[in-house]
Amino acid sequence: MDQGLYGSGPLRGCHSPYFRMVRLPLLTLMPTGCLKLQGLTASSYIFGRFQATIPNGVRDDRGVVTDNRRPITTYLTLFIFAWLFQFVLVYDALRLKNTIQVFGLCIFNALMLLYSAIQIDQIREAVETASGGNTPDNPNNYDPKRLWRVIYPFLIAIPVVIGVITAFMSFVAWKLHDEFAWTIYKHISADLRMKRRYLIFQIYIALLKFDFFFFLGFTIQFLVILLTKNDIEFILTIVVIPVTILILLAASWFTRRENKIGATFVIILYFGGLSYFLFKLVRMYHGDKVSFYLIARRSLTIFAIITVILLIITIGVAIQCMLNFDKGLKQHVNRRKPTDPEDKHQMQDFNSGTNQINPPPRMEID
Repeated sequence: MDQGLYGSGPLRGCHSPYFRMVRLPLLTLMPTGCLKLQGLTASSYIFGRFQATIPNGVRDDRGVVTDNRRPITTYLTLFIFAWLFQFVLVYDALRLKNTIQVFGLCIFNALMLLYSAIQIDQIREAVETASGGNTPDNPNNYDPKRLWRVIYPFLIAIPVVIGVITAFMSFVAWKLHDEFAWTIYKHISADLRMKRRYLIFQIYIALLKFDFFFFLGFTIQFLVILLTKNDIEFILTIVVIPVTILILLAASWFTRRENKIGATFVIILYFGGLSYFLFKLVRMYHGDKVSFYLIARRSLTIFAIITVILLIITIGVAIQCMLNFDKGLKQHVNRRKPTDPEDKHQMQDFNSGTNQINPPPRMEID
């Protein structure tokens, strides 16, 4: 009998079930978590210094006070949320053995790298336009230039950390691909058509998670810009947040249960959402409220474009998922994650520390 399968002790090599089940995900999660913690710390420090130092508003020659601090602090808050969001998605991808989500995180990190580079210029503008001297708008006599010298190294460190995370996650995605593909093979069997359907389903679920971040991120930034609380556009933007969350939850629920009517209704809502974001994008450059968006138009434009692209891709994948209804995928999607007898045996052997041979009760050939 092959000792690699029913050996006297747990396999400790890099090809052992223990390594594949436990060590490889841990080796992925721990460095990623440490790097994200560094980025989160840097972002939080910049947020705190910016809030404490920059005055509440800048008074121009006409005596009008412009609050240039709120948009920047909102962007920093979203950036902090992005660090936490990524960490949760990394854990979720490893838990579900979803390589697609890991690859999606690589793209997400690349987009956040672009966003962090834009933030450097926008924060610099906010610092330079802030009032200095001992004025009513700046009673504590803070020096904006001194603040810039303090936070600039942290602003540079954030894109560097994101770049390292992106490179590491790309390597991890490549290493995990074979292992997760083997897990799917055992879960779905060798049916290539069924594996393709399951792959499309995984892509769709991963897209919904990234849609959530960019939908919410764009909407929150827009709310900060619309300072007129009694404006109808402000109220409609508030309503969009819970509606978006409900749509994304319904999309996942209808797809898992292969409900064609519900899935069709969700796709129609996607087109409505696409029209909404295109309207917002055009409104930032045309109309009577262009001046409202000048201070944050670059980041809002990036979020809007990414959201529109994600929506178009989501619509296409949702249609493909609906075409795969009633073809046998539902039972694989809704059942609990299968337990691999070989892996379970090796983990029990490792935990007990005994040399007893306990082969699985039977072997199945897919």
